[in-house]
Amino acid sequence: MSEVLERFAASPRQVAKGGAGVVLDMLREEIISLTLAPGTMLSRQELQERFGFSSTPIRDALMKLQEERLVDIFPQHATVVSVIDLDLARQGQFLRRSVELELVRTLALAPQPAVLAKMRSLVRQQMAFADLGEHEAFAAADHAFHRCLYDAAQVTALWELVRRQSGHIDRLRRLHLPKEGKMREILAAHTAIVDAIEMTDPVAAQEALRDHLSRSLDFVPSLRDLHPTYFRK
Repeated sequence: MSEVLERFAASPRQVAKGGAGVVLDMLREEIISLTLAPGTMLSRQELQERFGFSSTPIRDALMKLQEERLVDIFPQHATVVSVIDLDLARQGQFLRRSVELELVRTLALAPQPAVLAKMRSLVRQQMAFADLGEHEAFAAADHAFHRCLYDAAQVTALWELVRRQSGHIDRLRRLHLPKEGKMREILAAHTAIVDAIEMTDPVAAQEALRDHLSRSLDFVPSLRDLHPTYFRK
């Protein structure tokens, strides 16, 4: 953390801006991974002590998370990790699926060997993490696989936009990941997507991706039974 502070030592405004980015990225990841479960209270004072920043970057990061609907801020009272909102999850799923259907079509019309090699490498990484039962590492490789689609199509900024709108569906996916067979199901879907792109078959690529990104909401009832406090009533 001291390295971050040194990098922005020339300007208090830069420190605040850079610090907010550090806090935002780390808290977002902890919320998405459910390390910070829905309903968790966040103390600004404790966050200042943890990250070593003043109140300004902490406040700015929490405001960004509020914009993403990942925390609820009650002025002068508390900041709480939001519960999962199924309407927002559906919207996030629709957005991501819509964008990525066009991405895989574009890539399948003109496959790039380097991109295919990277995607297959990420699938192999996921396979290794699945064998080890490493859910966090598997989820990180999953995100890297999908981001690869955006990078390959040279629309990386869209990845950031979609990510900001996908917090609730991403939490559902993470909640579902430990279910027996789920990681293997994802691996099969990713393999099918890469195979279709390599075969220059945009229809098959879209079918594989649509199936892959359309299942998370199907398991809401069972997930809700297991974690009733995680969901908006």
